[in-house]
Amino acid sequence: MIEVLRERNFRRLFGAQIVALVGTGLTTVALALLAYDLAGSQAGAVLGTALAIKMVVYVLLAPVSAALVPAERRKTVLIALDLVRFGVALALPFVDAVWQVYLLIAVLQSASACFTPLFQSVIPQILTEERDYTRALSLSRLAYDLESLLSPAIAAALLTAITYHGLFVGTSVGFLFSALLVLTATFPVAVTTTAGGGPYARAVRGMRIYLRTPRLRGLLMLNLCAAAGGAMVFVNTVVIVRTLLAGGEREVAWLLAAFGIGSMSVALLLPRWLERIPDRRVMLTAALSMTAGLVAGTVYWWMTDGRPAWIPVAALWFVLGMSYAGLITPGGRLLRRSGSEADLPFLFAAQFSLSHVCWLIAYPLAGYVGATFGIGTALAALMALSVISVICAALFWKSGDPDVLEHRHDDLPPDHPHLKGSHGAQHRHRFMIDELHERWPD
Repeated sequence: MIEVLRERNFRRLFGAQIVALVGTGLTTVALALLAYDLAGSQAGAVLGTALAIKMVVYVLLAPVSAALVPAERRKTVLIALDLVRFGVALALPFVDAVWQVYLLIAVLQSASACFTPLFQSVIPQILTEERDYTRALSLSRLAYDLESLLSPAIAAALLTAITYHGLFVGTSVGFLFSALLVLTATFPVAVTTTAGGGPYARAVRGMRIYLRTPRLRGLLMLNLCAAAGGAMVFVNTVVIVRTLLAGGEREVAWLLAAFGIGSMSVALLLPRWLERIPDRRVMLTAALSMTAGLVAGTVYWWMTDGRPAWIPVAALWFVLGMSYAGLITPGGRLLRRSGSEADLPFLFAAQFSLSHVCWLIAYPLAGYVGATFGIGTALAALMALSVISVICAALFWKSGDPDVLEHRHDDLPPDHPHLKGSHGAQHRHRFMIDELHERWPD
């Protein structure tokens, strides 16, 4: 897997991703503890609102950012966005009211909403071989897991010497180093997009390709399944530890780390699995595992009458983490199969935006249902969401799913360049949605 790090530019961009995510992970822990200080047992509702704001910003800004930023300006914009995040992180330790949390989170996540799809769209242009790109996806998944494993572990160690306010400083340092590493990387030569029109038309283009491609509609439902399990962990861990398990700040970090350990254990194995097992089978198996975990958690909560023990909760978080990695990691492979190189920035932006619609559903569900009706009811609601998403994913993304499809072009004249070498209007080639292929063939 680490062979792809020999590529200088990917190595530097991967390093930028790691240091930024370690900082973000420290903020995740610190924000949960800050919410508990400000709202007590209602911390889940506060976190649910803060994370819902994050999702709204991601949904609205991600596709527009990819369409607005020219390919030749991506490096400059990425550095500027890191510096914005650096400044916001420095302001978070001075927060003393819930509304201030919401405001700063909106600014911070606006920068992240623009940063992430631009960053993701560069990687497949640097690593053009499918084998290398698959390994880069797994490494990227491991980097994201630093947010739920290494960062909480670092936070737990730091909290023995400092208050959680000091963790925000670690976030700011991460964003600053990320900007420096992006500065030293060489970006690929810009590819001229085939999409015409203004920024809105280009943003809609990515959405149209995504929603008209069956495998990507299935991916969207699998993102909803991942959000169901992830929201339970990210929103309610602090409430479970502080109010039900009588733990402290370090225990919050360690329980989040259990989720990360599960995720990393699967991410390390995925490159070999994906060489032998189709993406669909891997991802649907992970979805069934996520659903089974939420079912088991719901039953356990009701059997114990809402009085959980440490080991079963940690085991459940570990299983949810394993399932989460299996659901999220292969997604980039599906995007790459489904669009041309010129359309990849718009397609990644569409994935980023639409996947966060799923989180916009799951975060308030986990936060407000948990705060109002209890953790057991929140588990049951997220379990139902997971069941629905798995069924829809299997229906949208049917087995087989070949890249090359036979189809007809009755709307094109016989001498059209696209039909060169074909016998009549019917022919076969690698199929993806574009100007000449507006609908998926039956």
